[in-house]
Amino acid sequence: MKKWCRKPWSLLLAGAFLYSVSSVGAAADLSLAGAVELALSQNADLKITKQAEESALASLGEAKSEKGFSVSASGGYSVGRNWNDRGNTTSSGLQASVKSGINIWDGGKASGGIDSAKIAILTARLKTARAEEKLRLSVIEAYYNALQAKKTVGVNKASVDNYQAHLTNVEQLFSAGSKARMDVLRASVELSDARQTLIKSENDYEISLAKLRNLVNMDRDEPLRLTDDAVYSPFAPALSDCLAFGAENRKELWIDSYDVARKELDIEVVKAGYTPQIDFSLSASANKDFEPTSSDSRGVTAGINMNWNIFDGGRKKARIEAAEAALDAARLQLEKDRNDVDYDIRAAYFSMKEAENRLNSTQDAVDKAKEDYFIAREKYRAGEGIMLDVIDAQLALSKAEMNHISAQYDFARGKAQVENAMGQSLTESEQRAADAMDAVPLARAEISRKDAVHAYEENEKAMKERQDRTVIPFPASEAAAAKQSAVQKERAAGAKVSNTMNTANAANATNAADTDSAANAAAAAAGNGGRA
Repeated sequence: MKKWCRKPWSLLLAGAFLYSVSSVGAAADLSLAGAVELALSQNADLKITKQAEESALASLGEAKSEKGFSVSASGGYSVGRNWNDRGNTTSSGLQASVKSGINIWDGGKASGGIDSAKIAILTARLKTARAEEKLRLSVIEAYYNALQAKKTVGVNKASVDNYQAHLTNVEQLFSAGSKARMDVLRASVELSDARQTLIKSENDYEISLAKLRNLVNMDRDEPLRLTDDAVYSPFAPALSDCLAFGAENRKELWIDSYDVARKELDIEVVKAGYTPQIDFSLSASANKDFEPTSSDSRGVTAGINMNWNIFDGGRKKARIEAAEAALDAARLQLEKDRNDVDYDIRAAYFSMKEAENRLNSTQDAVDKAKEDYFIAREKYRAGEGIMLDVIDAQLALSKAEMNHISAQYDFARGKAQVENAMGQSLTESEQRAADAMDAVPLARAEISRKDAVHAYEENEKAMKERQDRTVIPFPASEAAAAKQSAVQKERAAGAKVSNTMNTANAANATNAADTDSAANAAAAAAGNGGRA
């Protein structure tokens, strides 16, 4: 890796990694591309990640200040009184001074810190870029998950309709006297089970939409209709090409490489701290005395100072050893991440190919399952088949359709996962959306500093008043406090009833034990009397 950029040949591969979608509705609510761009422009987690860049920029400014001029000023007014054998004297006066300085030589300590801060900025930007890529993958997966859940609902609805039609047919045949009551009951049970499955799938669909809304950071209650669908298109690049691309473009590897460079700089900075430090200083001062005599004085001083820490008891050696150990750890991390990137690409690639093979075989299974269900249903209507044949055919049809849907979206997600594992950068439109996030104003804090301090004071007061030491994060409203008090009273009453019942149970157990003991004694006495 020589520089952080995509290689020219990567542009040729990029065309193979574009998402294959086709519009299924005229009035589009949210397309796949639109969902990705919305998330890149307003996702809350991404906003947090980007703040690290601002922190790194500020650190660079701090590092540069080490090589700049420093200016300080001081002044004051003093009054004094002295007592001696000759009498008392009073003195007073004004003093003012200005001092400036600059480092001439520090062994490269300041310049090393500046270079380290520059690398930190690049690292922060790389982390943001990787976070954007991961967010894009999360949105794509959420979008396809929602589409898969929607199609699953459709399959389950069709299954309910089939079972309903079958139940109607069985009831008609039962009324005609050609089928037994048991067939009606069995058909009714299967219909109920199918409805349960449909209800669960509808809930899964709503949850998948909620997750997509959360990633996109849109109105959580806004009705959402997805307008794109995954369309199969073969994945052309070979595994070797994907591995080579990932080795050059995964942001984690670049981050690790720059981290190694920073650790090397840290060693240089530590060593530079123990070389002679030479500074140039210039100062000007002015004094005015009022008592005992009035006088003025001014002066200018310039000088070069050298400071050299010759012996520090082994501190330098220990700091260098610690920095070298950190450098070794950074190099090991780079090697580990290279292996992890290789594994990520291979695992994603093999999973994608497995889904592709399933997809190519499931459509034929769906067609055959539909034909089998039609035959079983018609044979049953004609009185030549049995109930079990219809149920088995319906189950086989639902399973075949589910397998096809699963393979379709596993392959679509798999292509996006391979692309992410390779470190494919954002497209131009996606990058524009991500850059637009800087113009989005930050949300106002939900609680002000004053309210936070007040909450702390109320919390401290409650901690002192309550014996159970329960922590209350924020002052509760009167309604909430009343509700909490009612709950506590109810718990206390319940505990009192429980204690009363425990006491009664203990008394009953004691009485029962006494009764059993008396009965056993009487029986023993009777036995002894009989033997006598």
